This record gives sequence, structure tokens and C-alpha cells, in this order.
Amino acid sequence: MRKKIKIVLLCSIFIILSYYTYTSAEKAFRTDWQLPQSISQDENQLRLVLITYDMETPFWDNVGNGALKKAQDAGVSLEVWGSYGNNKEDFLKKFEIAIHSKVDGIIIQGLDTEEFNHLSKFKASFYGIPIVMVANDVPMTESLRKTYVGSDQFMAGKMLAEQLLDDMGTEGNVILMYDSQLEYYQEQRLLGIDDILHNYPNIQLIHAKTNDTREQVITTTQEILNQVPDADAFIVLNANMLGGMYQEIGRRSQMEAYFIYSFDDGPESMYLLQNGMLDGMIQQSPEMMGEMSVELMLEWLNGETVPLDIDGYFTDIFNLKATDVQ
Repeated sequence: MRKKIKIVLLCSIFIILSYYTYTSAEKAFRTDWQLPQSISQDENQLRLVLITYDMETPFWDNVGNGALKKAQDAGVSLEVWGSYGNNKEDFLKKFEIAIHSKVDGIIIQGLDTEEFNHLSKFKASFYGIPIVMVANDVPMTESLRKTYVGSDQFMAGKMLAEQLLDDMGTEGNVILMYDSQLEYYQEQRLLGIDDILHNYPNIQLIHAKTNDTREQVITTTQEILNQVPDADAFIVLNANMLGGMYQEIGRRSQMEAYFIYSFDDGPESMYLLQNGMLDGMIQQSPEMMGEMSVELMLEWLNGETVPLDIDGYFTDIFNLKATDVQ
């Protein structure tokens, strides 16, 4: 009798365990593993932040305006953070604060440094916060960003080089000025310029690397003018250097002696172009960048476009001459 009871109990236990094993397995296989899950209208408002290290410049004001407009239309919260005077230490602190605040998404001006890439690749990823680079890119392999929104910098370099050829001709000494620690967006501009000009053996490219402080740019300009007194043209890859460079060239000689080209993402670019101190510059579409970056971030967060294009989404660029704005 006792043996029969034991057998019944064992069978009952086996049946119960089998049932729970089956139901657990069924739940596991039916789980929705899609990340991130779509945001329902009942959940709290999404929080996004846009971070730049060039606050209150015409270019970044337009990026911010475009982003804020799109966020308002979409009914999400967007704050614009940044530093002033190209303060990259403060910029990195704000990036880290945004990560620890556990915002839903970060739209950020790329900075191709080890500290920035560590924050993007490890800390933001640890918290599951998606990153979208805007205007200045850092490759996905270095940053694990979801995508990039901004100009095709390689094409921008090619366009600027073609304008130089139209103005100067196919021979001359051309100074290329850029950061000592070449950032990715400047590298792409440089590759585009070289892609065009390397076909012209009578054009000599002279590289002038410098820190982007005004004092250092002035010193570097002095040195390069001493080394290449017969320079014909300047192409400035970091538009923040334009003011210091112009100050030194204007002190030593007439600006009309040189062809000078740059980009519109510096605080003084448009003023210099309008006053005939630049021969041409690449005009970008900063407001479009802001709008698209918010739109794509929301598409990812809502599971509408997963994954985003890792090569990026390019916005419009134009070759703007001094004669177009005078």
C-alpha cells in the first residue's frame, strides 16, 4: 500500500514539474526580444538631449532650432546643452551627465578623442542609451553610434577643391590648415580635397597643423607664411581657425593676395564671406541636420527603423562664393 502511495506521489510530482517546465519554455519562446520596445502613448514623455561644444554660434544655433522644432512637433522633450568657446572638457562633462541622467537618447556633435569614444562606446552602451552623431561624425566602430546626420565631408572637400581650381588655375602653392589631432570630419574633408588636387602635379599642398586656440593659430600662420612666402591659397578645414588666421594675414599683407576657402561651421565664416575676406565656403544645412537627427532618433526608439543606416544620412551642401552674398 505504501509503495502504491509513493508511486502516485512521484507521478504527481513529475506531472506538476513537467507542466511548469512546459509553460516556462512556452513563455520564453513567446517573449518579444525586440529592443528597444515601442513607446506607448501612456508612458512618460521621451527625454532627448542635444550636446555641442560650440554653443551660441550661427551654425549650431540653427542645428538646435531645427531639433527643437522637430521635438515640439513630435511631442517629446529636448534640451540643448553645450559649452562655450570650444571648451571640450566641459563638453565631455555634459556628455557624461546626460548618460548618468539616463535620458532616452543623446544627439551629439562628434569629437574624435579617446575620452569621447569611451563615453559613447562603453558608458552610454552600458545604460542602453542610443547615440546619434550630428554634423561631426565619429565612425561607428569607434563610438557604437546608431547613425550620423550631417554633410558628406568627403564630397564637401571635393567641391571646395574644384572651386579652388576654377579660381586659381592648375598651379600654385596651397596651404591646408587643420588641427594637430586630426578629427574624423577634417580627415574626410582632407581626403576629398586630395582626391581632386592630386591630379594636378603643379599644385603643391603644404600642410599646416595647429591647435585651434586663437593664439596658436596666429603663431602657426606666422610660421607658414615665413616658410612659404609665395603661397597662393589657404584652405581651412577647421572653420574655427579663420579669425586668428585672417588676423595674422591681414597684419602682414593684403588679403587679396590669396585665395581663401573654408566651411560655414565657424562663428566668423559668414561675416568673412560677406565682407570679401573669403573667396568661397561650403554652406551646409544645419537646421535640416537638427530636424533629421530628432526624427531618426525617434524612429529608432519607437522601433520604426531598426537598425538605422550605419553609414549615415547626408544633408544638403552648397558651394557658396563671396560674389553670391555681396
